[in-house]
Amino acid sequence: MKKETVLCALSLLSLFGRADAEQRFGVEQYLALKGVSEISASPDGLYVAYTTTASDLEKDQSQDTVWMQPTAGGDPLRMTSVESSSSSPVWSPDGRYLAVLSDRKDETTQVWLFDRRGGDAQQLTKFKQGVDSFQWAPDSKSMLLLVEDPTPEDLDEEKSENPLPYVIDRLQFKEDYVGYLDRYRTHIHVIGIEDRETRQVTSGDFDDSEPAWAPDGERIVFVSNRTQTPDRNRNTDLWIVDTAQGSEEPLQLTTHETADASPSWSPDGQSIVYTSTTTGGLTSYAIPQLTTINVESGKPAVNEILAETQVFDPQFSGDGTSILAIAERRGEQNLVKVDVGSGAVQSLVEGSNTVSEFEIAANGTVYVLVAQPQQPDEIFALRTDGLVQLSFENRSLLADVATATVEKYAYTAKDGTELESFVTFPPKYRKGKAYPGILYIHGGPQAQWDHRFDAEAQLLAGQGYVVVMPNPRGSFGYGQAFAEAIRADWGGIDYEDVMDAMDFAIEEGWVDEDRMGVYGWSYGGMMTNHIITKTDRFKAAITGASATLYVANYGHDQYQRWWEEELGLPWLAENREKWDRITPFYALDKVKTPTLIVGGEDDWNVPIINSEQLYIALKRQGVPTELVIYPNEGHVLSVPSYEKDLYTRYFAWLKRYVIGKTAKTRE
Repeated sequence: MKKETVLCALSLLSLFGRADAEQRFGVEQYLALKGVSEISASPDGLYVAYTTTASDLEKDQSQDTVWMQPTAGGDPLRMTSVESSSSSPVWSPDGRYLAVLSDRKDETTQVWLFDRRGGDAQQLTKFKQGVDSFQWAPDSKSMLLLVEDPTPEDLDEEKSENPLPYVIDRLQFKEDYVGYLDRYRTHIHVIGIEDRETRQVTSGDFDDSEPAWAPDGERIVFVSNRTQTPDRNRNTDLWIVDTAQGSEEPLQLTTHETADASPSWSPDGQSIVYTSTTTGGLTSYAIPQLTTINVESGKPAVNEILAETQVFDPQFSGDGTSILAIAERRGEQNLVKVDVGSGAVQSLVEGSNTVSEFEIAANGTVYVLVAQPQQPDEIFALRTDGLVQLSFENRSLLADVATATVEKYAYTAKDGTELESFVTFPPKYRKGKAYPGILYIHGGPQAQWDHRFDAEAQLLAGQGYVVVMPNPRGSFGYGQAFAEAIRADWGGIDYEDVMDAMDFAIEEGWVDEDRMGVYGWSYGGMMTNHIITKTDRFKAAITGASATLYVANYGHDQYQRWWEEELGLPWLAENREKWDRITPFYALDKVKTPTLIVGGEDDWNVPIINSEQLYIALKRQGVPTELVIYPNEGHVLSVPSYEKDLYTRYFAWLKRYVIGKTAKTRE
């Protein structure tokens, strides 16, 4: 056994949750948390703009607000009104404007400008269908916009009482939170800041995304699948359009047959860094790798040191000698620096500091969004002497709350594979005492647990449970072979891995094997469904947004490409055994575990039909079960009252079946 105790580098226990506090982290604190995201440093280095997301309990919805944090310290300045939801702050390169996306005046989402010289916010764009995203041109005189083509309903001045019928002719015709897909595509537009004139610079029956200006202010690189049948593959490439040439067709830069994404220019405009899934095999398991390409020659180069490490958001440093990126590896999410010449990799932020965003300011200072085991995301400056915290959005909320401690352990699977698991211990945990335990399984499955503040684990630990969070095979962060180990074998070796993690927790004396529950959402829920068909060791199960009869999802969810890649077309005789072998539906007669089933009514990621089928099968057999469906919700719940209801039900279900009806939930 190896243990990595998670210690907060900045003595955060004194600033945030206190282990000796009487009040534990509960639903009230969860709903009061503020999420911090979308950091943007001003060119003069005086401010970092950012977005907070908070629950408005009166309106029963979440709201985004833009703030400015002085880098010298002090209280943040609120930039946007409580009457609207605003996000995505970005400074103009000359420092004159702060641009945001906002639905002010009950409009569709538009770009608004705050002039640092004073005055009220100015509305820049007026697209009836709204604006998806934007980026300033290097000279601050124009801005690129991502805008979806307007539908007839967008252009209709008099809205009809009933919506128009959906006319579908695409293979990929559904997407969660979007709805039925049509031929109205997302393209790039450019708008002048002074004259407000706009022009469209890309077109066609393709969606364009992730645009980035070249340093010359004329070329834009973007991501698009412009193959003849984009709905049949994942072949996104990098394309370059020259905005100075008018209607010139985009130039294709990359030609690999899998996914290229996240492009960013070098300061001299000669190279682009991006991510590429160059690994053969199933593209859904391929790890996005750090790649650079020379714009003139079109020759790509993969960084070999990070060859099996997923990277996010790569960016060149201001002098072009290095690349910064977020790297996901072995239960950590680090900020790394890659030398352009040698390819050598240096970790800048690592360990229990989980990095989700970073910003390279004009003066070279790096700002990072960091979460730690007992602290949600906050803004830090990376100084020569380490991290300096700038924002404290949740300090007062958590100051007198007892938060759980987290440790990472290595354990050995039955087949000899070394695995890792995070364990969250309840406040005032007493060593040598076995506590009721929850096996908490992550979604994806192409994901990993890491050191970030996990609100659900904290909620469960606050109720007195030891929460076991393994990274089984199928997780990212442990190499390509590890990720692909579950292909076409869901509920196989990954089931063995998560059960081994629970056995390890029992052997260490942390978990009482007679008081155990299992919980997961999305793929974690799917794994929960497998578990309850294979063992009755758990006294209770909670399965959220899960799949049960896999074949019922084909053509009903958004994953037609993935299903075909993984198992083949379901109506072909040669594929039926593969579909039936890994679906838990045909083993539901073995279930004895009391199971709470939850999901969103409008989930098109993992549709609610799965939860309904699981429920009716268990109900027919007399297994204690309950189905809770949240109206108008997609794959993840967003309505605060529904979230409160969800966790209240979790606690009651676990108390009833894991603890016992008359037992206390805290010890």
